[in-house]
Amino acid sequence: MFKEISMTNFKSWRDTGPVRLAPLTGFFGANSSGKSSLLQMLLLLKQTSESSDPNLVLKTGSIQEGYVNLGTAHEITYKAETSMSLGMKWELADQTFSIPAEEESDDVPILELDFITDIHVEEQKIYVNSLRYRMGDDFSARLDRQSNNHYTICVLVRGKEPRRPQSRPRVYMKPIKCYGFSSEAVDYYRETGYLRFLEFMLELELGRLFYLGPLREYPRRQYTWGGELPTNVGLKGELAVPALLAGRGRKVYRDQRKSKRNTFEARIAQWLVDLDLASSFRVEPIAAGSSLYQVKLKRHKFSQEVLITDMGIGVSQVLPVLVLCYYVPEGSTIILEQPELHLHPSVQAGLADVFIDVIKNRNVQIILESHSEHLLRRLQRRIAEEKLSPEDAALFFCEMRGGESYLTTLELDMFGNIRNWPVDFFGDLAGELVAAFDAGLERQVD
Repeated sequence: MFKEISMTNFKSWRDTGPVRLAPLTGFFGANSSGKSSLLQMLLLLKQTSESSDPNLVLKTGSIQEGYVNLGTAHEITYKAETSMSLGMKWELADQTFSIPAEEESDDVPILELDFITDIHVEEQKIYVNSLRYRMGDDFSARLDRQSNNHYTICVLVRGKEPRRPQSRPRVYMKPIKCYGFSSEAVDYYRETGYLRFLEFMLELELGRLFYLGPLREYPRRQYTWGGELPTNVGLKGELAVPALLAGRGRKVYRDQRKSKRNTFEARIAQWLVDLDLASSFRVEPIAAGSSLYQVKLKRHKFSQEVLITDMGIGVSQVLPVLVLCYYVPEGSTIILEQPELHLHPSVQAGLADVFIDVIKNRNVQIILESHSEHLLRRLQRRIAEEKLSPEDAALFFCEMRGGESYLTTLELDMFGNIRNWPVDFFGDLAGELVAAFDAGLERQVD
């Protein structure tokens, strides 16, 4: 689970400072205030890690596919600066690594890992100035560029450098991508095995990151599924139905309750009922043995059953959100952009309950950006009702001032109140009501 992100000179952010990420993290604010950029940083690192080119410092986008397409590297730096840094901190869910204790017989497990990379960008030149990993006060590894692509490396275990071949110079250790160590660097500290572990843990955490964009695919009358097991629902939700079919019968909670309503498909159907979007939901082949499937729903108990294409746009837009939340493995992180798009205000509020259920019962982290006041208000209510702890939610307000993005942490108390509510957070509702009243009064006088 990601605990913190930070970046400097990235898009409209000069310096975010450390941004705390909770099990449920929400970024709110006006259009073009920098909300999406906070998510894009993680997606940029993810698609870089998935690139097959070890010499590609950052994969900023591609013509046909990618989580984000940010153009060339110099286009994403803040006001054409020549350097930027990207950093993150995360929990080590699989505690497979320990630092040897000095006086104890047992090793001391490492629970968190910090990473930051400093990148130089100038026209068509892009290279890593430095990259750093840190595990508390017990372990650190740093690679620094000197000149002419010569790099020096330093690894410290409890403040001391581990054994290494003294005759080998610490040069020609150019990093792999923006986060990895070359074979020369690994060989330099070959007796420790630390460096490969760092890369592996970073790639593992980014591999657990899933994304659903704001523009979901329009519903279809038929869906094709030949038994494949999708890793996600697609960037636009185009694989939501195949994922739903692939997950049929799977239990969705860690306690493996025996209730039939705890199965994957049943949980999705129940949420559609709870959100008042449908009274029934099923996916079935058009004929026995066919690879073509149809999604059928009833709006009310006594309504005629229809295809999803005849149900209204809302169901098709929320379905990928629900499927992704219950399809990804436990321990995953989900990034959602505007999950409330095309949804009625009451359904927007209900999504907050979906997210609370997922973070509490599936150990899945959710990071979202939204314009929905209704979603935020429901989160506040659930905190007041003690169904969501303030520590499990990190909520932020983004705003643009003088061409630069700024972030305000919304201060939540135990009763769900926001103590530092920004002015006109969701527009001037009171002002609109007063203006409408005054206009009506003037018409009556006339």
